[in-house]
Amino acid sequence: MTENAAVMTLEARLEDINAHVVDIADFNERVVGAYNNGTAEKGLDADDDCARSIVPAATGALRDFSYIAPDIPEFIAENCVGCMDCVTQCPDTAILGKVADPATLAQRLAAVDDPLLREQMTAQWVNTNKYYTVLERKGVGGGTFGIFIDPTKCKGCAECVDACGDHAALKMIHKNGDNLKWYQRSFQFYRGMPETPAKYINEKALSDMMLAERSLLYVGGAGSCMGCGEATALRMMLAATGFLYGPENIGIVAATGCNTVYTSTYPYNPYKVCWTNSLFENAPADAMGVRARWDQLGWKEKRLWIIGGDGAMNDIGFQSLSRMMAAGSDIKVLVLDTQVYSNTGGQASTSSFKGQDAKMSAHGTSLSGKKENRKELGSICMMHKDVYVAQTTCAHMNHFYKAVMEANQYPGPALVNVFTTCQPEHGVGDNMAEHQAKLAADSRTFPVYIYDPRKGPRFRDRLSLVGNPNVKDDWYIHPKTGEPVDFITFARTEGRFSKHFDKDGAPSPTIVAARQERLENWRSLQDLAGVK
Repeated sequence: MTENAAVMTLEARLEDINAHVVDIADFNERVVGAYNNGTAEKGLDADDDCARSIVPAATGALRDFSYIAPDIPEFIAENCVGCMDCVTQCPDTAILGKVADPATLAQRLAAVDDPLLREQMTAQWVNTNKYYTVLERKGVGGGTFGIFIDPTKCKGCAECVDACGDHAALKMIHKNGDNLKWYQRSFQFYRGMPETPAKYINEKALSDMMLAERSLLYVGGAGSCMGCGEATALRMMLAATGFLYGPENIGIVAATGCNTVYTSTYPYNPYKVCWTNSLFENAPADAMGVRARWDQLGWKEKRLWIIGGDGAMNDIGFQSLSRMMAAGSDIKVLVLDTQVYSNTGGQASTSSFKGQDAKMSAHGTSLSGKKENRKELGSICMMHKDVYVAQTTCAHMNHFYKAVMEANQYPGPALVNVFTTCQPEHGVGDNMAEHQAKLAADSRTFPVYIYDPRKGPRFRDRLSLVGNPNVKDDWYIHPKTGEPVDFITFARTEGRFSKHFDKDGAPSPTIVAARQERLENWRSLQDLAGVK
C-alpha cells in the first residue's frame, strides 16, 4: 500500500468515526441514567457506542457517591487563609474554591429568597489576606473567597482536613438528611456563580490554577479508593497542563492499571480531555503513533501524556518507554509510582522497596518480603540522551507543578515520576496520602529532584535536588526530636513493613539493609548533582 493510500484509508476511518459521534445528551440520559437508577443490567439495550468502547467526556460528573461514607468535611470560613491546599489535594474534585467580586456576590446572595439559607450561604465566603487585603492595597480591588464541597463526589477520606492542617478551616462532621440538602444547595450556588475573574488568579501562586475552569479537567466520579494518591496526581497534572494549553490541546494514552480501571468503569469517565487505554506494556508505542499523526496534521502544539503505573513503565513496559525516549518523541510521561501492582492485588514490582510485604514476595518464615533492591526509573531515564526527568510528590505542590509545566515546555520526551500512596497496599489511613508522600521525600525513601538537559552540559548542571531537606547531609534531622528521619522512620508508619519490627519496635536486619540501600541511592544523587 502506498503512503497516499494509507493516509486515505485513515481519513476514511476518521470519517466513519465522525459519522458515529456519540449523542452526549442521549447517552447521559439513556445510559448513565439507567446505571444511576439501577435498571441498566435489566433493560439497557446493547448499542454501537458500547460495542466500540466509547464513553463520552466527563460522565463521571453524573455519578453520586453521597452514600459512600458517613462523614463529610465542614468548612469553617473564618479560619480560612485561601491557601487552596484542600482543593489541590482532594483526589475526587469534591472540594472546590472560588473568588467572587464582592458586588456580584452581594447581588447573587440577595436573590436567595430564604433568609436562613441566605445567611448560611453568606457565611461560606470570607475576605482573606491573599485574595482581598493584598489586592485592595494594590488598588486592584479585593475578592471574596469561598470553599464548597460537592456531596456527590466526596468519599469522606478527610484528606482535605489533613491538608488544611493547623489552619483548622475544615473538620469532618456526620452526614444527615438536613446537612446533605444544605451541601447540595451550597454547591448549586457555587455552580451558579461566575467563574473566578482572571485578576484574582495569581499565576505565580501555582495553587491558584484550580480556580480556573480550564484547569478542572478531572470532574470526579471515578471509582478510585478513598483518598487515592494516584487520583490527586492526575488532577494536578491536568490542572497544570489545562491552565496553559486548554482542554482541546491535551490527549492521554493510558497503560492498563488502576488508573484505567477507576477512570473507565462504564459508563463513568472523569476526564474532560480525550484519552485512550492501551495495553499494560505498550502505551509509549501507542503514543508514538498518536504523536506522529498529530504532527502530520500540524498539531505540534498539542500536549500528549502517557499515564502508567510503575509496573507498566518500570517493568513490563520499560522497553517501549525506552524506545520512545530514544526516538526523541515530544511525549510526556506521568508515572504513578505506588511501588506495587495495586491493580492485581498487591504484587511486588521492581519499584517495590526491599523488605516490602507483597504478593509474590510475602513476608514469612523463609522470606522477609521483597529480596531485591528497588529499581530507580528516574536514574535510568536520566541516562537516555536529552530526556527531561523529574521525581516528585503531590505533597511538594510547587515542585510538582513546576515539573509538569517544564515537562510540557520541553521540546522532546519528558518523564515525571510521582510517589503515589496506595492506601490498601501500603497499609495506611485514607487521609494519609499527602503525609506519607512528604515523609517519603524527607526520609530519602523517595527523593525529589529535577533533571533538565537545558541547564548545561554537565550532569551537575542539569540535576537539582532542591526540595529535599538537608541536601548536603545523609539524613534530615527532625528539628524537635533531634533524630534522623530515615527509611526506618518511614517504614514504621506503613503496614507493608510492619512485620519487620518486633514487640519492642526494633527493626529487622532486612529493614536495616534497606535503610543502607536508600542512603546509597541518595549519595549517588548527591554525587551526580555535584553536592559536596
